[in-house]
Amino acid sequence: MSSRVLRKLQGDKEKELQEEVSDTETDTPVSGGARRKQLNINRYDLLNQQSHSESEVKEDDNETEAAKSCEGEHHEIKKKKKKKKKKSGKHTNAQRSSEDNADVDEVEKSLREVNRILGEDYTSHTAPISQLKHDRTNVRKNILSIQHKHLNPNNELKRIFGPKIVQSDHKRKNRGGGRGHVKQTTMINCKENFPNVGKSGLSMSYLENKNNIQYFTYEHSQNYRQVQNKFLDAVESLDPDKIVDIINQHKCHIDALIQLSDLCKLSEDFATAAELIERALYCLEYAYHPLFNVAQGNCRLDYRRQENRALYITIFKHLMFIGGKACYRTSLEFCKLLLSLDPEGDPLAIILAIDFYAIRAREYQWFIDFVTELDNSKNLLWLPNFAYSLAVAHFYLGDSAKADLILQDAFLKFPGVLLPLVEKCSIQTDNRVTSHPFFINADGLKKQPPALTQLILLYVNRSYHIWKDSDLIPWLEKNVHETLDRVEKNDPIINEYDLKRMKSFHGSLPLSISRHILLSDIKGVSPMTDESSGPVMSFDPLPPKDSINLYTRPKRPAFTQQGGNTLGIFFRSFLPNFNPNLPEPAREEDGARALPLAENTEVGDFRTSVASLVDAMRDLLNNIQPEVPNDADGEENDDSLDGDDLT
Repeated sequence: MSSRVLRKLQGDKEKELQEEVSDTETDTPVSGGARRKQLNINRYDLLNQQSHSESEVKEDDNETEAAKSCEGEHHEIKKKKKKKKKKSGKHTNAQRSSEDNADVDEVEKSLREVNRILGEDYTSHTAPISQLKHDRTNVRKNILSIQHKHLNPNNELKRIFGPKIVQSDHKRKNRGGGRGHVKQTTMINCKENFPNVGKSGLSMSYLENKNNIQYFTYEHSQNYRQVQNKFLDAVESLDPDKIVDIINQHKCHIDALIQLSDLCKLSEDFATAAELIERALYCLEYAYHPLFNVAQGNCRLDYRRQENRALYITIFKHLMFIGGKACYRTSLEFCKLLLSLDPEGDPLAIILAIDFYAIRAREYQWFIDFVTELDNSKNLLWLPNFAYSLAVAHFYLGDSAKADLILQDAFLKFPGVLLPLVEKCSIQTDNRVTSHPFFINADGLKKQPPALTQLILLYVNRSYHIWKDSDLIPWLEKNVHETLDRVEKNDPIINEYDLKRMKSFHGSLPLSISRHILLSDIKGVSPMTDESSGPVMSFDPLPPKDSINLYTRPKRPAFTQQGGNTLGIFFRSFLPNFNPNLPEPAREEDGARALPLAENTEVGDFRTSVASLVDAMRDLLNNIQPEVPNDADGEENDDSLDGDDLT
């Protein structure tokens, strides 16, 4: 390219030189020598100019080529970037669209949660009632949403004791070979001694979808129904060996596992009792419907159906066991799960325990949001546990002014909490508090209904460890004196609270609260309901009056209960025909031993009879020899029970 330009430039210069020479010859005559000299000089100048111009042309060409090459490279880079964007866009377009569709509910939940925390109303004032109900459902769904990582107690144990201890223990348990393919579960981690569920006869079916709420139900196969009838006959026969035989033959029978777990708990074998509940919960989760997702918080089970109650009972017992291991965050997550199954009815009254686990897990803000959202519909602040726990949550968050007002309001609503709580925590109070009639007379029948007394005892016996904190005691003492100052000034709200308290807690306890007290098994608290006087089954305590029965319960005589003997109710779950109020003439004669738990039995005889019963149960469990497959078989038999299951 440069040589061609040079030749063209030389031709142009020669033409211009010839024209200049012709013009000079016509204008001024020049001699031949002078003309030759001028031509020679001009030719050298031309060569110099050509060389100079050639270098300039080369530089210009280099610059233009470099510029073009840079532009070309830049253009190619842009094209490559566009291609990459197009490729990546094509590759992730479908994925992003699916993720956006899947996460749109989560985004809406997050926005609404932020707006609610900031105090902004995310719903339009002109929105229809159906839209407002839908928004409230979404907010409640967000509060009750579950995180799978918090359902595993090992994660919390790692934070408490360190990952090395938990991992080494897990490796030691899993040593000795695997189980092959195991279905992934979220509530329970499958253990080596768990049976292969296979076709257990349990299944879950999808019923309907109403307002983005999905309804499911458990179903029993024909074979499972036959086993259930055998189990009911075994309970009626009062023979625990028959229950063990059922588990040996059908290792995934839920009610038998629950019943045997209570027997192990009675014999103080808590490890085996907890493991049996875990096995029952694993079998129930194994039968989940593919659409049944506990993390969403919109899956419902009707407690009126007998088949669905087993999941409620096992979750409740499981969270109590793991709460005993100080895994409070895990227990709180299971409380949310249990409440999400039926948030309107709450058949096991889990709201009476959810505050305890929230405070112990230090989920103060979540608990405050929970009370704020559900107080209007459930009137939570008129329950003793919520009235006092809400004040504790605000105190730990640093809002002492609001915490003082809430605690004083709790004292005015439920003055009968203070003295039992102080006595349980071994806190010494001054004479003004112990002798003031506002707190002394609060424990009388005129000021405090009997049903409220049971709720107060339930809260005090469960949550008194919280009030032993050294930071809470001075705060409690200060607000007690400020409350007494308001009482002495005749605050008009006191009479209003007295009337509302008598109106809200008159009569006996609801069945849901009675079930909660029975399953919690807390000393000093007994259910006050007419239904508890009859036989109480640990696998199905106090069924609802509008129960949808698949199996008929055996009819037994109902006994009148006096004094609310919780231990007697518990014994009747194993001995349904037991009558603690049998009159003296009806007892066996001719040297036969009378029933041990009569109402007027002396304390020494009562303790002796209880000890003998516990020893009998322990001997029974120690003598159980489950069927174990031979090692020569090489394969695991699904119909046998491992040797470590009951020991």
